Amino acid sequence: MMNANFTAVSSDPKSTAIRSIHTMARGSRADFDEVIAEDGFTRERRAAPPAAKGNGPAAFYELARWLRAAFEGLSYEIHHAVTDGDLVTVNSTMRGRHTGAIVFHTADGRVDTVFPATGKPFAITQSHWFRIDNGKIAEHWANRDDLGMAQQLGWVPPNPVYLIRMACAKRHARHQLRRMARP
Repeated sequence: MMNANFTAVSSDPKSTAIRSIHTMARGSRADFDEVIAEDGFTRERRAAPPAAKGNGPAAFYELARWLRAAFEGLSYEIHHAVTDGDLVTVNSTMRGRHTGAIVFHTADGRVDTVFPATGKPFAITQSHWFRIDNGKIAEHWANRDDLGMAQQLGWVPPNPVYLIRMACAKRHARHQLRRMARP
């Protein structure tokens, strides 16, 4: 098990990748500047809020804020990290408690699906892949156990009461998005 202190600074590709994972859970905006390239991007931004769909440290920080707002106590346990040239892969377990609604968006930024908080804990395995350039993350993608997470949080199979909560939360999220879009 490799739970490195995420504040340790190193230009080693493996350390940079591991640090970026821990930064997602609890790093500041400035921490993202240290590990994400200006044009760095993640392929995992498809369902994220519009502010998290761009490139660079600011978009990664918005992605982290989105996850942290939904999952209290977000943390990652690092199991393995392997480097091959400019590629690093990290096998981890992500943990947290679903304490806030998580809003998934369409490619054009509209509200797609909302899962209201269940208060349930989860722990899922993930494999993260990074391309490192000049000591920073240039590209990221991941394989996650989304079905396992959905089952642990009670999203599937959904019960009728939870489906009603989802519909109400979606209506609320759409209303908030419209209010924010007004000048």
